[in-house]
Amino acid sequence: MSDDLGGRDDVVRFWERLGLPGLIDVHTHFMPEQVLRKVWAYFDSAGPLTGMEWPIAYRHEEDERLALLRSFGVLRFTSMLYPHKAGMAAWLNGWAAGFADRVPDCLHTATFFPEEGVERYVAEAVGAGARVFKSHLQVGAYDPNDPLLEPVWGLLAEAGVPVVMHCGSGPAPGKHTGPEPVGRLLARHPRLRLIVAHMGMPEYAEFLALAEAYPQVRLDTTMAFTDFMEDFTPFPVADRGRLAALGDRILLGTDFPNIPYPYAHQLHALERLELGDDWLRAVCHDNAKALFDC
Repeated sequence: MSDDLGGRDDVVRFWERLGLPGLIDVHTHFMPEQVLRKVWAYFDSAGPLTGMEWPIAYRHEEDERLALLRSFGVLRFTSMLYPHKAGMAAWLNGWAAGFADRVPDCLHTATFFPEEGVERYVAEAVGAGARVFKSHLQVGAYDPNDPLLEPVWGLLAEAGVPVVMHCGSGPAPGKHTGPEPVGRLLARHPRLRLIVAHMGMPEYAEFLALAEAYPQVRLDTTMAFTDFMEDFTPFPVADRGRLAALGDRILLGTDFPNIPYPYAHQLHALERLELGDDWLRAVCHDNAKALFDC
């Protein structure tokens, strides 16, 4: 790590210039250490879901990762975690509840998988105070329209609890990724507070269209617009005006700590879109503050 705590000075200068009290990052990863080590090992192997070299920029122990986020001025963040098979989600939710108890600046995060009992443990997580859920269609390899999940979507829509969903086909397509399955889900549950991770890359335009059609759909910026992803799946310049029009429904996400560049680069990538300081203030703080009432 560099002398300025992994880029702290650049991050702080960014939000200070905007007159913000700090940042709210809706897409950060904290999970049980044995699970995180396996995730890192997968990135290290350039596995088929990444398909490219992916060095982890913030490969530190949990306490140091927390200290880094706080030094950056990240006021609230999440503990995005997800199962890749049945039988994991309830255990992960138990860990995440404990993490949120001991880390009060983390928005209590939970997850699910299409399996028997999913409605019960999701209801238990909501009752225990879960503020946001993570759904990963690529890693979980499940259809969001699986009948086992139908009561879950209804429960979350009714409770108004947002779901961050990795549903775009980047960095590599999955069996159930892409806008079509999500469109069918939203047609049945139009009030679902869905946050499309990674701006829906590479199907940016199609997921922007879903946000335009459904007022409760939002998108997070995770890895979008960065040099790393622009080389691989560039955001269409012609759609920048749509980003401006949806400025109240785009949220800062970074994928910390699992990013191959400094945290500040995500912020500078947003800044160079040249959509204005009001847009940046909304994306980096105000929209999430309003959504989560935090």
